[in-house]
Amino acid sequence: MIKQRSEIRFNSVIVYSLVLNAGAAFMWPLVTVYLHNYLHKTLTLAGLTLLAMSCFMMLGNYLGGYLFDHWSPYKTTIISALISTSAIVTLIFFHGWPIFSIMLLFVGFGDGACMTLLNSYAASIKTRSTRSIFNVLYIGQNVGIVIGTLMVGFLLKHGVTLVFIATSVFYAALMIITIIEFNVKVDRRAPSKPVTPGAPVETNVGGMILSICGVVLAVYLAYALWESVIPVHMTNLHIPFENYSLLWTLNGLMIVIGQPFVNRIGTHFKLSTQTYVGVFIFAASFIWLIFARDYSAFVMVMVVTTIGEMIGFPGIPAWIDSLSTPQQRGKFQGLYNLFMSCGRAVGPLIGGIVLDYASYRELFSLAAGLIIIFAVILWAMNKRRVLMMTK
Repeated sequence: MIKQRSEIRFNSVIVYSLVLNAGAAFMWPLVTVYLHNYLHKTLTLAGLTLLAMSCFMMLGNYLGGYLFDHWSPYKTTIISALISTSAIVTLIFFHGWPIFSIMLLFVGFGDGACMTLLNSYAASIKTRSTRSIFNVLYIGQNVGIVIGTLMVGFLLKHGVTLVFIATSVFYAALMIITIIEFNVKVDRRAPSKPVTPGAPVETNVGGMILSICGVVLAVYLAYALWESVIPVHMTNLHIPFENYSLLWTLNGLMIVIGQPFVNRIGTHFKLSTQTYVGVFIFAASFIWLIFARDYSAFVMVMVVTTIGEMIGFPGIPAWIDSLSTPQQRGKFQGLYNLFMSCGRAVGPLIGGIVLDYASYRELFSLAAGLIIIFAVILWAMNKRRVLMMTK
């Protein structure tokens, strides 16, 4: 019997994030390439598959947050990790059409719940500020992405079965970590710990939370294009898939090395300001992506993308947590992950549909435009809040 702790260990949360994202990083770039290049399905069908997977991930996001607030967080986390692990192990033996897509639904559901539960557990740690927790968590997440994307790029040429075996190892490790480390007492009655807020605290935060989540939706819709149609775009330009995987390795290494410096500088700014700057840089990278035709150009675009990501992304869940009460922590972190999953869901589908009728130029312009529109809405909402609070 695993002894219950009073609080989850910070290092356990970081390792869990690393392992979960390493396992997930095997799947996201693989889906479109495997369906299109190996199973000879259309990009639209690949987009629909990712849409269905992300819809199940959204369901997992919601249920994970709800059960964290209203049931046993420990049992919920074990069940969620078990669902993902079982589906990945099944794919070792059965990965044709349509069983491949069916198993992805279970992976999406389990991963969605695990991501919300991870954020909720992390936000419950009282010995560190929420901002520092999510900054370090973001580094752990990207170490996992480096490992996963680097391995899938080189393992796929040796057969998809080997990819699923390697992925299963990560999910088995996830199960072990969950069982050993996540049996902790979650105090939902404790007052919220002090954090650096993005704006003054208020009681009615629903509109502000939704505005933040709107930006999350837009940036992850665009981010999903990197994971779905861009690898196909690059292979069409005769750039090897291994080189595409190396772009994610570059992304992860930049975050691992650069994030601590960004975090140190970021403490001098509001979370809201940090988010605006990062999101606008991220949007600008998609305008540059329109003109990328060789590998060096994609490398430079990934550098700009990563700079925007480092500045703007890590503070978003901390900003949301600064607006939450302990009783609403699972709900609001679930909402954040739900909108993130929604962006990942509609991104590949929109990408496939736009490319059926237009070009990559229109697709990347649309992605940049949506990010800017939602960022301006968030800025206006936050400015209005500040003015109302100071009256």
